[in-house]
Amino acid sequence: MGLPIERMAIAALVLMSAVGMAQAQDAEAGKKVFARCMACHDAEKGVNKVGPTLKGIVGRKAGTVSGFRYSPAMKAAGDGGLVWDEPNLARYLADPKAAVPGNRMAFPGLKDPDEIRNVIAYLKAVSG
Repeated sequence: MGLPIERMAIAALVLMSAVGMAQAQDAEAGKKVFARCMACHDAEKGVNKVGPTLKGIVGRKAGTVSGFRYSPAMKAAGDGGLVWDEPNLARYLADPKAAVPGNRMAFPGLKDPDEIRNVIAYLKAVSG
C-alpha cells in the first residue's frame, strides 16, 4: 500500500525545498536584492521603519521586535510558534500574504528561488 498522491506531492515539495536551501547562497547578491526592501525595512542598524527591523530576524519568533506595532495576524503567528528559520523565511518571502494571511506587508513576494536564498543569506550575515 503506497502513500496517497497528496502526501507524495507534499513530500516531494519538502524535499525540493530542502535541496534548494542546501544550494549555495550568496549574501552579496542578497544585499542587492534586499535594496528593494529598504524603503520599509532596515537590516543593519536595527531601526524600525514602516516595517520592523530585520536585523537578527533569523531564528527570531515572528511579531516580537520591540517597539514595532505588528498586525494582529503577525502577532498571532508568533504566538502560534512561527519562528523565522530558513524554510519559513523562504515561504514568507515567496508569498507574504499566503504565508501569514492578514499581515500588513504590501510587498507581493520574490518569485526567483535564487533571490530568496540570497536574501536569506544576507539576513543571516547581518543577524549576528
